[in-house]
Amino acid sequence: MRRASHHELRTAFRALLDSDSCFHTASVFDPMSARIAADLGFEVGILGGSVASLQVLAAPDFALITLSEFVEQATRIGRVSRLPVIADADHGYGNALNVMRTVVELERAGIAALTIEDTLLPAQFGRKSTDLIPVEEGVGKIRAALEARVDPDLAIIARTNAGVLDVDEVIRRTKAYQAAGADGICMVGVADFEHLEQIAENLQIPLMLVTYGNPKLRDNERLARLGVRIVVNGHAAYFAAIKATYDCLRDQRQVATGSELSATELTHKYTQPEEYIVWAEEFMDVKE
Repeated sequence: MRRASHHELRTAFRALLDSDSCFHTASVFDPMSARIAADLGFEVGILGGSVASLQVLAAPDFALITLSEFVEQATRIGRVSRLPVIADADHGYGNALNVMRTVVELERAGIAALTIEDTLLPAQFGRKSTDLIPVEEGVGKIRAALEARVDPDLAIIARTNAGVLDVDEVIRRTKAYQAAGADGICMVGVADFEHLEQIAENLQIPLMLVTYGNPKLRDNERLARLGVRIVVNGHAAYFAAIKATYDCLRDQRQVATGSELSATELTHKYTQPEEYIVWAEEFMDVKE
């Protein structure tokens, strides 16, 4: 079977955005998972930033992965993928100029779409990782991303956190990103359909939701009517792989204990986040 070109995959993703249906992503984290997802009939995949950090660094999602490391993984996937892949490009790895570099590199890697979020990353010491940059800076990042792309079919999707803002501020931000020329709006933290309706009625571009399987948003037809074209339920496939690897190696070594550990517990155990917290307290807690 002939592999589609990067441009053809971007055209296929644009067709999803232009449709009147809602599609669920496959979590793809390496070439094999991308091939499996396409073979099983998924229309679109996503390379998550947190998953890439786990896959490449075995590190927690503390914005530790670099652009080059993320792009290397995206390139491996893009080399074999037969389905369009969205890259979760986090905050674009810096300011608006860094965003331009991010777009250039991910476009070359074969990504069909990428999300740029307005989260303040890396998180400041003692602050939550959900702090946001000013909307004006977010608009600048989207405009910079659009300027940097070469293939106009590469979709630039602006992402914000609807779970930490009041509705009026979510509407203000998403309308600003729409006006800046974003090809879609991605939101995490939408609570339910009432919440979504308040936001969606102000937007005319396609929506992408990161729901993590929220049962209050499980109605594809209703989502589609509200303009939602892409839903990310999470990255269960990758966490299942962690669990399967652990259990297989544990059985091989005939270790009696440990089978009760969940994928989440295993991820915590082997990314060792406590070490990073200690280092942050030592090197980032600057007191005057």
